[in-house]
Amino acid sequence: MTRFLDLRASAVGGDLASSVAIARAGTIRDYQSLDVRTLLAEVEGRHVLIGTHGFNVDRQSGIACLANWEGLLLLEPQSVFVGLLWPGDSVWAHGLDYPEEPQVANRAGHMLAAFLDANFMGAASISFVSHSLGARVILETVSQMTLPVRGTTLMAGAIDDNCLATEFKAAASKIGNISVLASAKDQVLSSIFPLGNFFAGIITEGHPWWRAALGHRGPARPWPAHFQAPFQLPDDWDFGHGDYLRIDGGSRVLIPVPAEVPPQGTPPPAHGAQGWQEAWSAAFARTRF
Repeated sequence: MTRFLDLRASAVGGDLASSVAIARAGTIRDYQSLDVRTLLAEVEGRHVLIGTHGFNVDRQSGIACLANWEGLLLLEPQSVFVGLLWPGDSVWAHGLDYPEEPQVANRAGHMLAAFLDANFMGAASISFVSHSLGARVILETVSQMTLPVRGTTLMAGAIDDNCLATEFKAAASKIGNISVLASAKDQVLSSIFPLGNFFAGIITEGHPWWRAALGHRGPARPWPAHFQAPFQLPDDWDFGHGDYLRIDGGSRVLIPVPAEVPPQGTPPPAHGAQGWQEAWSAAFARTRF
């Protein structure tokens, strides 16, 4: 079963909890609390990869997608995966939930940073991987942490494409290696995300009137010093927003490492078997980790 840091106050919707809960689960039915000392013993001296989901994901779906994805990562024994659950479904208005949902993500980052600084100093290293709006949770966490961060992979980032050079420039400078996965075929990020940003520009001072998403065409220049390209997935792969981390059952395909972003026109791996995209995203994350 997968280890989880749970920041949720409620199983569905709701706000952040008052403190970080620790759990182990494979599904919502076997969710069980875990003593903090047990978790710390399991991360002591090991390379930790903390992975999180995006918006519109409740606790049950978060557990299902992250537990399945851990099985696709195939990490070696000296490494350990820890899932992060946060109330990405606390506000959901089909892309027009700005600025409330990013504020929840920011506060989740503050809570997680404090917990990691207080408890994970014994880990050999800490890295992050995120999907969608989870990018904001992770970047805000890094910005608040004092512990070093070895690497970060931001998949389908539902965050402004210039965030690594503006809002989170200082956070980016603290990360050893930064990776991004972006897809021009991501219809959520090509349409709903800019629309949400447009409305945020009207009602919230400081937001841009119109920005593309990090997970659509990748990061705007200038790139951070430790940014690792390439990042743009082949159009023929038809990577949609929900393909990186699935909440509807998950992949059973396994893709070997190393897995890197290939040139345009490269055929899909695994002969395009069902669920191969999620398996490939896991292989890529393990490669960069």
